[in-house]
Amino acid sequence: MSDIAYVNGAYIPIDEARVSILDRGFLFADGVYEVAAVIGGRLIDNDSHLSRLERSLRELRIENPVPMTGIAEIEAELIAKNGLSEGLVYLQITRGAAAEREFGFPAEAAPTFVAFAQKKNIIASPAAETGVKALTVPDLRWARRDIKSTALLAQVLAKQAALEGGCQEAWMVDQDGFVTEGSSSTAFILTREDVLVTRLNSSAVLPGCTRRAVQVIAEREGLTVEERSFSVAEAYEAKEAFLTSASNLVLPVVSLDGRPIGSGAPGDTSRLLRKRYIEWATNAASAR
Repeated sequence: MSDIAYVNGAYIPIDEARVSILDRGFLFADGVYEVAAVIGGRLIDNDSHLSRLERSLRELRIENPVPMTGIAEIEAELIAKNGLSEGLVYLQITRGAAAEREFGFPAEAAPTFVAFAQKKNIIASPAAETGVKALTVPDLRWARRDIKSTALLAQVLAKQAALEGGCQEAWMVDQDGFVTEGSSSTAFILTREDVLVTRLNSSAVLPGCTRRAVQVIAEREGLTVEERSFSVAEAYEAKEAFLTSASNLVLPVVSLDGRPIGSGAPGDTSRLLRKRYIEWATNAASAR
């Protein structure tokens, strides 16, 4: 992790960063967050991430303590102070600290805003060459998954189940047997008819920023994209599968529950979409 963090208006060494134990983010997970990728020292698709952050705050009725233009400036300052060329910037805003632990919204609390940078090898990730394995788990999350809330315990348990099963990601499954999304990613399959399928945005899933960009790229490449539910059984029989996220861009999924998907190796479409996304992200970064 990088050295300098942002806490409520101050840039300080990360080992000195502190928030109150009465902060509602700590007590109730009463907050939201965003993660944006950094390539070539520039934020990628950041307008989409800030728009989603603004929506999440609005849905939870948390006051934004910093204008959106100011947040972008904070991110840029963190990149500069940490000498970050490639990696991530994490933002978190909570309802703040109150005098007492009460469930209702406190009238006196001011929102807490923290942010930090993290170095990560995104473009030359070894997982892009080998692909990743996924494990299906029941989707145990609350009903408003479209809000990027810090309440991530179900995702933590899903990810841990995947790791203990020798996998890198978990695909969560609803009560009807349909895949919702990954524990920290959007799920895609490519059918035998070369149709790209991902779940329709709703309160059941987080509207992925990378997901949206990849859909646009896929359509430019002549692929048919369907936004609909797909079952675990359909995923088993898919020609290819992959996940998208800000921290991983596009990664092929080569097996699900121990069953190889397609040839069991990264497919041509997954590789192409990753290549095109990196080209788009790199060009966007260099143009600023």
